[in-house]
Amino acid sequence: MPSRRPAIEARRSTLHYETFPTIPPRSRGHPPSTSPARNDGTRSEDSRTHRESPLPTRQLIVLAVIALAEQTALNSISPYLPEMTKSFPEVKDGQTGLYVGLIASSFALAQFTTNFFWGWLSDKIGRKPVIIMGTFLTMCCFLAFGFCRELWQAILVQALMGFVNGNSGVVSTCLGEITDRSNQSRAFTYLPVVYGIGGITGPIVGGLLVMYKNPFANSEANPYPYLLPNLFSALVLAIDLVVCMLFLEESLEEAKNLPPLGKRLGNLFSWMWQFTSSSRPTYVRRLFGKSDAAQDMDVAEDDLDDDASDSSGESAPTLFPHSSGEELSRKEILNRDTILLLVTYFIFQLANISYNSLYPIFAEEKPPTGRGLKPEAVGLSLSFAGAITILFQVGIFGRLRGKLGNKMAYRVSLGLFIAAFGLMPWVGYKESQPYKGIGSGAGWLWFELGVVLVIKTIAGVGGLTAALLMITNSAPNHNVLGTLNGLAQTLSAAGRAAGPFVSGSLFTVATKIKPKGEALPFGIFAGIALIGFLLSFGIRGEGLEAEGWSDEEDEEEDEEEEVGDDLNERTGLIRK
Repeated sequence: MPSRRPAIEARRSTLHYETFPTIPPRSRGHPPSTSPARNDGTRSEDSRTHRESPLPTRQLIVLAVIALAEQTALNSISPYLPEMTKSFPEVKDGQTGLYVGLIASSFALAQFTTNFFWGWLSDKIGRKPVIIMGTFLTMCCFLAFGFCRELWQAILVQALMGFVNGNSGVVSTCLGEITDRSNQSRAFTYLPVVYGIGGITGPIVGGLLVMYKNPFANSEANPYPYLLPNLFSALVLAIDLVVCMLFLEESLEEAKNLPPLGKRLGNLFSWMWQFTSSSRPTYVRRLFGKSDAAQDMDVAEDDLDDDASDSSGESAPTLFPHSSGEELSRKEILNRDTILLLVTYFIFQLANISYNSLYPIFAEEKPPTGRGLKPEAVGLSLSFAGAITILFQVGIFGRLRGKLGNKMAYRVSLGLFIAAFGLMPWVGYKESQPYKGIGSGAGWLWFELGVVLVIKTIAGVGGLTAALLMITNSAPNHNVLGTLNGLAQTLSAAGRAAGPFVSGSLFTVATKIKPKGEALPFGIFAGIALIGFLLSFGIRGEGLEAEGWSDEEDEEEDEEEEVGDDLNERTGLIRK
């Protein structure tokens, strides 16, 4: 009987950046193991424990603080945005949905234009500088947003906020670099938990800190009623900025050998000064000097003197990490599975943000198209959804994903979006007759809203976790992980740019349709989610699953092959 290579030999590792002292290889894969893959058809718990790298707890906490601060700030806007939009003098009755979508889309559209750049830049100068820049500039934008009193000001500030904010993709990249396949599922499981906490704290901040009365003269209206939640968000981001500067470690391997960030900033200004100076240094002359053959001879003769001056300290400032020299073709990066994954991720984010944009408008709009809820009630309902996110992610999803795998969990999430969009227009009214006389109309309204929000929350949390894991695993190596995450976030931003504007416009049209006009926007996006659900069946790459899932599949395949070999040996088809 020909010997079969053990399944474990076919896999190689991207070593754990924080655990192993050696420089990690550039290729992705499974972590190494000194224990055998199988031992008489079984695997001991000790072997599993030995194979799993420990989580870099300190860096995970820092990344969690960064994500939580940003999600708290960004989620604080949605509860009061419809009411804020109504207060603008340019907005007429019945146009709130359109302009809420326009404001939200300006943020996402700006992110669409710059997310790929931030991912690319993080591959060049490191993750930490990009996160610091994004956090500081986002903080400034929140300070400005609280003073907006006209529509064009709100659109402009939201667009600027989108231009300067690319931290979501960079944080995901950091997670992919400080973990390997043995522990990445546990690490990525907690990222949506942080988003869920931000989904609780953000709406509470935005819903409860709005001040309609002037705090210095209670008899007068507050000229800036939405300033306080924005000041609070800016304060949270300021704390985040300090934590990032003090405790975040650089995860890009090539950038770890660069000087400290402060020195690099000094080098940058030095380089800019020398580049624009009339007495340019030799390294600039080499880059932009004479190009013809005769002049090159002169440059070569001058190199002896140049080398002497260069050795005295006039060399190019160290700003960027040196490339490892490993180049990948576009086909290697954008294969069939990666393209399908990115397309469905675009649809997933389009559905997710459209739901997030539609729900406050639908909930606050007057009946019969809406349900007539106050901003405080909308904020509390969104906080309830955030609490469900945490409970589901911590208590259920990890085990469920372990049984289903990343690909199946992703498909199920897209399917749940179809259900959430389809059910929302059929939620009752506060004045509706209670079912069989049980309870009240308002009670049934909140029960039905809660059920639909739970379905949507499970869809968003499960799909996001599975998508982030598959995007990370689809990267051929860590040199392009930032760029690939940047591309994913760019497509995500495209979906988040189109979603609020299209959904807001559709809801504006829906207010003119009687009866059940609200079914129009929700029904259209249910159809879009269905397209993503069907496309997700084309994602079949084996390397997209986490290690535990792959090992289980390999074990089952090995056991089936062993049974088949035994049968063949007994029947004489194979002879030893």
